[in-house]
Amino acid sequence: MGTEQDMGGKKAAVRAMVAIIIFIALTALLFLANPEGFYPWAKAIHVIAVISWMAGMLYLPRLFVYHSQAKPGSAESETFKVMEQRLLRLIINPAMIVTWVFGLWLAWDGFGFHGGWLHAKIALVVLMSGAHGYLSAAVRRFAADANTKPARHWRIMNEVPTLLMIAIVILVIVKPF
Repeated sequence: MGTEQDMGGKKAAVRAMVAIIIFIALTALLFLANPEGFYPWAKAIHVIAVISWMAGMLYLPRLFVYHSQAKPGSAESETFKVMEQRLLRLIINPAMIVTWVFGLWLAWDGFGFHGGWLHAKIALVVLMSGAHGYLSAAVRRFAADANTKPARHWRIMNEVPTLLMIAIVILVIVKPF
């Protein structure tokens, strides 16, 4: 029989899956109801997903700062493990997927994948996805009590998504080339 923490995680995963199914169904209905008018809806969904992804990408390394200072096996460390895993699985990962899916659709439908700014933006989003992968691996290391990085490392890593996000927003809004 699973622990109370395991059961809570399973319930959260089920709720997240139901939310994703509802989201997909509503998105499909929006598209089917008015394919020509779907572009602004896709943009709104993309922006919401980006905000969710960035919120998680900014919060996760901050959790690592505090987790790296907690004694492995302590109640505090175990709490951080749950928080990190849920943040990654229930918010960051789905938000990244929605960001990519709608972002690529918008790039194709709105710009035909043309524009130097767009190529630069996609390259930076690839780097952001790499940072996401790095943080995902860190969640697994923390879960195994195998983190070797000090709090200072995680403070620095906390700035990577911020810098990438600033550059991406400038490219999208200014379109400098």
